[in-house]
Amino acid sequence: MDKAIEWLTNNSDLLLHYGIQAIFAIVIFIIGNKVAHFAGKLTAKGLEKRNVDKAVSSFLSSIIYALVFAAVILMALSQLGIQTTSFVAILGAAGLAVGLALQGSLSNFASGVLIIILRPFKAGDFVEAGGKSGSVQKIEIFSTELRTPDNKVIIMPNSAIMGGAITNFSREATRRIDLVIGVSYEADLKQTKQVLENVLNADERVLKEPAYTVAVLELADSSVNFVVRPWVNSGDYWPTYFALMENIKIALDENNIAIPYPQMDVHVHKDA
Repeated sequence: MDKAIEWLTNNSDLLLHYGIQAIFAIVIFIIGNKVAHFAGKLTAKGLEKRNVDKAVSSFLSSIIYALVFAAVILMALSQLGIQTTSFVAILGAAGLAVGLALQGSLSNFASGVLIIILRPFKAGDFVEAGGKSGSVQKIEIFSTELRTPDNKVIIMPNSAIMGGAITNFSREATRRIDLVIGVSYEADLKQTKQVLENVLNADERVLKEPAYTVAVLELADSSVNFVVRPWVNSGDYWPTYFALMENIKIALDENNIAIPYPQMDVHVHKDA
């Protein structure tokens, strides 16, 4: 006990020096962490004021936060007396090893940069990518957040999005609805075509330009198939689709035009 007290007495100045340094390092870390968060939020707000896409601002603000936070860690280590130059070299070597082990994560980061540069979609667009569909909420460093129509959140790796085809349903202002309506072979084709056109003309959401198409598509096994292709605003696609399906069925029934179902006729021949 006496030796411990003697050692503390002899090294009190040194302990005080390193204690103060440690306190300053902790203060730098705490304040620096808040500054990093503030810098990220400030970047996002500044970009949003300039009408930059929300997904892009979210990605860039994440990058700014990561860079500032890394600088804060180096400052805190420097305050503790650790040589940051050698530490950076060690980090570089470790980063190379970690990079080889985490190739997937680096691929996600590179894909995130490509999404920002190429901009195949923006926040709010409804897309299909990587086998999933949903509205784009935000783009992070390694992943992109989608929200499905039934309010599920999907976190997709950026590499999965850029590794395949991307279908953007919201980029164009208009979309075409493709319907195939089968009627009986006994139906009057001219009457059927007129009934289908009347249903389209009665719906105000169907655009006049481009003009819709109503035509015989094929003479199938059990029915004569009509193709019905109206153009609508992208936001009206599904409401118009559902309404047309219902109204076409009602109109065909009112005009006694049958919609056949697959059937097979069996003919039995009796030998004399």
